Amino acid sequence: MLALFAAGFATFAQVFDAQAVLPALRTDFGISAATAALTVSATTIGLALSVLPWASLADRIGRTRAMKLSLLAATVFSVVVPLMPTFEAVVVARGFVGLALGAVPAIAVAYLAEELHGAWVGVAAGTYVAGNTIGGIAGRLVAGPLAELVGWRIGLAVVAVLGAAAAAAFWLLVPEPRGFVRAPTGGAPLRARILGNLRDPTMLAIFAQGLLLMGAFAVVYNYLGFQIASPAFGVQETLVSLIFLAYLAGTVASRLSGALAERFGPLRMILAGTALMLVGLLLLASSVLVVVFTGLVVFTFGCFSAHPVASGLSGRWARVGRAQATAIYQLSWLGGTAFFGWAVGLVYDASGWQATLATVAGMCLVAALAASAGLRGSARRR
Repeated sequence: MLALFAAGFATFAQVFDAQAVLPALRTDFGISAATAALTVSATTIGLALSVLPWASLADRIGRTRAMKLSLLAATVFSVVVPLMPTFEAVVVARGFVGLALGAVPAIAVAYLAEELHGAWVGVAAGTYVAGNTIGGIAGRLVAGPLAELVGWRIGLAVVAVLGAAAAAAFWLLVPEPRGFVRAPTGGAPLRARILGNLRDPTMLAIFAQGLLLMGAFAVVYNYLGFQIASPAFGVQETLVSLIFLAYLAGTVASRLSGALAERFGPLRMILAGTALMLVGLLLLASSVLVVVFTGLVVFTFGCFSAHPVASGLSGRWARVGRAQATAIYQLSWLGGTAFFGWAVGLVYDASGWQATLATVAGMCLVAALAASAGLRGSARRR
């Protein structure tokens, strides 16, 4: 659990650090908010494209070996990003960071499911996601203020160093796997494992949670910084990064969600988290800064009450291809983060913050309907 915490920190510090420098990128390159957000989407698209290949590789060489190679490659690419001369080159380099980082989100939950008793998987997955959130906070809080003081390039370079340190901690801490069984090498079993999950209505409902809820999360965190730096609030850019402290609510929720889901059931936990996200969106519509920050805390707590539970279910409830099931879940939430994080930015540029919040609320409602339809009764059958 400690090793996976470090791996999650290394991964998501380097994925979401760009989120804190979006206003600086917009000013430096003279681009729109939605275009600046492509630096985040490029990394999450890279992750989404690489999770299944990394999962297949891990079936052959082992979970821990694949994650070690992934973190090593990502460290190299992260150092390259701040050296890129143009915005297009930055986006491409960020895409390679995502491609390199794909192993950890692809197979971490499968690794935990193989090494731990089933009753502990939810709690352990929550701890892993807590590492994700701490990494996300650190990346944002380091890169954002440094971008204002000494430039966004220095900010991203410092985060790359932090990611390298966390990757080194993973190498030192992770034990050798005891539950791993090497997968057969034929192509047909892999196709069967992937298609088996995509044909399972329950698994599709689980994947929808990652797609829509984390897509909603990306939209709020991508564009709230632009909103509170606007004349309506007038917050200085050096202080905008402080809103990411609300991410600590996600750390707490991630740690609690697994135990609460074991007690009350995963469906109730997912629906309760989604309801909290909707309450947070209502508060985010306020014109009072304190109320907005409170709404962000509530929204974040709700998202990370639901997301870790769905993530854990992807490994526990898969009937075939556990590694592929968890990889597809990661692909779903990463794809949702990449697509909605950019596409809803077009709504923000065209119609403003209130229309953006309405769009996000619709996404949350669709996720709740999918969970109710797909997960009700599934735990009893399994």
